[in-house]
Amino acid sequence: MSAPVQYYGTGRRKSSTARVFLRPGKGQVVVNKRAFDGYFKNETLRMIIKQPFLLTETSDKFDVLVTVDGGGPSGQAGAVRLGISRALLEYNTELRKKLKKGGFLMRDSRIKERKKYGQKGARKRFQFSKR
Repeated sequence: MSAPVQYYGTGRRKSSTARVFLRPGKGQVVVNKRAFDGYFKNETLRMIIKQPFLLTETSDKFDVLVTVDGGGPSGQAGAVRLGISRALLEYNTELRKKLKKGGFLMRDSRIKERKKYGQKGARKRFQFSKR
């Protein structure tokens, strides 16, 4: 007996990490064992996550199971999008051209800059007083 077919992709953004599993199905999305609309309440974030499916016209072919950890909603949505894109590549390598043109295969490496000692923040200084 063979194992059920599934495709895996890892996505990272800011301090978030998403593990994405695509299984043949009807387009249901589950994030951390919760409904997609319940987890990502912002319509913009839901749109960001669905972009790879809309571009490749595969939205109703797969059920998506996501485990996402760390960061906030925006970073998590970006991580899920990258994970979905990578999993779609595992499913069909011919989708690479479309996904790459859409910019979905690039890891957004921008992360929060650390606070420096002797300063208020990463870049902000304490107010200078001449006298």
